[in-house]
Amino acid sequence: MIIICLVFLLIGKKIAYIENRRSLKVMELGNKQTVTLLTPDQLYYMQDGDQYFTWSPDSKWISATYRPTMSNGEVVLLDAAGKQPMKNLTKSGYGDGNAKWVNDGKQLIWFSNRDGMKAHANSGSSQRDVYGLFLTKDSWERFNLSKDDFALLKDIETTEKKAKEEAAKKAVKDPKAKPVKVDSTVVFDWDGIDNRKARLTIHSSSLSDAVLSKDGEKLYYLASFEKGSNLWSTNLRTKETKMEIPLDGMGGNLSWDKAQKNLYLLSGGRISKINPENNKREQINIDGEVEVNAEAERNYMFEHVWLRNKGMFYTPTMHGADWDALKPAYQKYLPHIGNSYEFAEMLSELLGELNVSHSGARYTRTITNADATASLGVLANYKNEGNGILIDEVISGGPLDRTKFNVKPGMIIEKIDGQLIEANQDVAKYLNRKADQFTLLEILDPKTKQTQQITIKPISLMMENQLLYKRWVKINQHEVDSLSKGQLGYVHIPGMSDGPYRNVYEEMMGKFADRKAVIVDTRFNGGGDLVSDLAMFFTGQKFLDYATAQRSVGYEPTFRWTKPTLAMFNEANYSDGHCFSCGYTDLGIGKTVGMPVPGTCSFAGWEALPDGTRWGSVPISAKNKAGEWLENHETKPDIQVKNMPGVIDKGKDQQLEVAISELLKIAK
Repeated sequence: MIIICLVFLLIGKKIAYIENRRSLKVMELGNKQTVTLLTPDQLYYMQDGDQYFTWSPDSKWISATYRPTMSNGEVVLLDAAGKQPMKNLTKSGYGDGNAKWVNDGKQLIWFSNRDGMKAHANSGSSQRDVYGLFLTKDSWERFNLSKDDFALLKDIETTEKKAKEEAAKKAVKDPKAKPVKVDSTVVFDWDGIDNRKARLTIHSSSLSDAVLSKDGEKLYYLASFEKGSNLWSTNLRTKETKMEIPLDGMGGNLSWDKAQKNLYLLSGGRISKINPENNKREQINIDGEVEVNAEAERNYMFEHVWLRNKGMFYTPTMHGADWDALKPAYQKYLPHIGNSYEFAEMLSELLGELNVSHSGARYTRTITNADATASLGVLANYKNEGNGILIDEVISGGPLDRTKFNVKPGMIIEKIDGQLIEANQDVAKYLNRKADQFTLLEILDPKTKQTQQITIKPISLMMENQLLYKRWVKINQHEVDSLSKGQLGYVHIPGMSDGPYRNVYEEMMGKFADRKAVIVDTRFNGGGDLVSDLAMFFTGQKFLDYATAQRSVGYEPTFRWTKPTLAMFNEANYSDGHCFSCGYTDLGIGKTVGMPVPGTCSFAGWEALPDGTRWGSVPISAKNKAGEWLENHETKPDIQVKNMPGVIDKGKDQQLEVAISELLKIAK
């Protein structure tokens, strides 16, 4: 049995824990009897620590985050005795979760993305708010009192409190008097509880955490807008909201001390103590040394990886691999491993036995002043046998593509910072660590024999790749426009995220709005999570036309493409790039051209190990409409075309040419 206590919630004589990463249980510490509150039929697992739950003040209830699907969450209430069924408290369909018991158990607060700004694509990020649920009618009525009515109530409560204190003093002198115990029982007024819900923050933001003051009147929260996360507060009575302390941090967690007078902030691996009365912030420094037995640590990490993968893998068959037998087969190498690079390589070999995507291990470390070749933003002619760099093309948008420079193909960059670029030397040595640094170039024009000196800032190879990508898309768009005589449009989707979706939407609904059809090229798509957005966007059906007697002025749906598309994909599509290929094909959205896509439509569960090694495997995969696992199940295009060596390197894209020809057959 594998038991992992992700969060120890020990209250009195019970402990709540996660068993086998997919079951929430409560154990009586005295007799060891357990009850199961949530089962694998209700929980799914991505990474350790992803199940959230917390005890009520009276230890009779547990609030938890329950996810009906991967795209939304709900706050649910669980009877710790396991006698009552799960109760959904939020019922919103949005992303709700991470509830906290506050105000002596009269209230719950949680986080929701219901009102915040959201990415254009459903898979993108969204802002959140703090919401509150009032468990009793009395607490709800108190929350809704005006400022004046609340002030009157406070006066009455102060008078009553003094009277009780006087009575208590007299009771102390009475030997027969019994001490009055505070009743911590959480009370639920179920009638109308769904309507006793309120948004507590007045502005949505990138929220990290929130806590409520002891009197329930002030909300403190970590929010980020333009820059880092700062400490904000909102007076729930007056709605006065202000930044309490500019932290410009990385987000974090907030927690009260026992008396609820001081806040503790954990952010960026550091702990701070904050006094909300005067906003004084005190750094709590923790200093110490740890001796690590590297061999014992690797043994532990190996055991953890093997154990976690066995518990998380999306199918118990482990793709036919004998996971139990593989453990000793690889464990025998541990005594011979000398560093984390070798350890990561060994883990990759072990995980490779599963024949699964999104899996493996890697170890990297930052090297101060490491080699980093910069780019001048030119395409060089490698047939040049003389000194210098013979320019074949100045890349658009690169450092040399400036109106004040007169740099053209055929010119030769002879010197970099005064050093002659010798023919028998690797050009990279002249550009090491020069990205974003002022660099002097000496450029010869062989036609005029004139030499010019210019100062530029070279770019990184990553930026060069971005420019080359834009160049490739521009070439493809020009070819589609030319061969179709302006009838077709072309867009490329490099990855499945909000940015590429906005670009596709902009171009198809703007630049190519008047085209008869559009080629949707997803070749080399590395994945993300956009398949549903794209499928919805490409399957719009026109059902209304807004018009005058002279012209059409709009239609419905205005936010979806209603004309034909053709999708392209190839061997390099991965993850959600495969999900899209499969979905587009199964839904019959349009014709497909390219090469078969390997079956990689799965989700990865990655984590970092103590030595810095990162590893991952597949806790969740996908099934197609026929109910077949997509992992290792390739998707084939309607028309298979391979870009052949000797052809593609001459600038001829055979797949794109076929796509243009096929889409023209159905474009109207």
